[in-house]
Amino acid sequence: MSLNKPMAAISPSMVPLLFFARVSGLLVAALVLSWALLFQSSFLPHSSIPTQEDKLYAVLHPLFMVIGFILISGEAILIHRWLPGSRNLKKSVHLCLQGVALGSGVFGIWTKFHGKDGIVANFYSLHSWMGLICVCLFGAQWLVGFLSFWHRGEVRMTRAKVLPWHIFLGLYTYGLAVATAETGLLEKLTFLQTRRNVFKHSPESMIVNGLGLGLVVLCGIVIFTAVSPKYQAVHSKLMYLSDTRCLSS
Repeated sequence: MSLNKPMAAISPSMVPLLFFARVSGLLVAALVLSWALLFQSSFLPHSSIPTQEDKLYAVLHPLFMVIGFILISGEAILIHRWLPGSRNLKKSVHLCLQGVALGSGVFGIWTKFHGKDGIVANFYSLHSWMGLICVCLFGAQWLVGFLSFWHRGEVRMTRAKVLPWHIFLGLYTYGLAVATAETGLLEKLTFLQTRRNVFKHSPESMIVNGLGLGLVVLCGIVIFTAVSPKYQAVHSKLMYLSDTRCLSS
């Protein structure tokens, strides 16, 4: 029997899911970039005269939280579905991408602490507290995953027990991140329409609503792809049938 591990083939049913995940991810990235670059004044506080540095940090928050945190963490979830190669390679890429997403989330929250009003003033809404809880849970999940699946002292039985919880918490945290972004979009759009006379059918309102819908679609595709039956290991099945025939003969 060959000792080499067979390379798993991607199931044909995964191809359209991965394609639509990429398309929805690109759409979300394009919408948040358009919103941040074309409507920079919408992110600035109205209570004081903003500086150029305030404008920069205000625009960086949605970019880091949507592109850096949500999109990259979603791609890290999909890594196990499409990346060819060994299991250790997939785990390494997954760990690195999740680390980049965690760093983006931490920096994205830090940009909100940069304001002159201080830290406490930025925690007044459901969106603020959900974001803090989400990033903290994500960091704890990343640390536990690193210690459980990369620490050489852990036995296989321990990792087998941790894996279902690791998957559940990973998908839960990803869904929580998208839900947090939706509350932030709703909060910002409500403020713009009531305080700054942004019309409901204005281009900015359409971009924000489109961004919210795009995030919902992307979240559904990523989670559905993650929980779908795994790709078929064609070579493994052939080897199993061959071994079975040899034993029966």
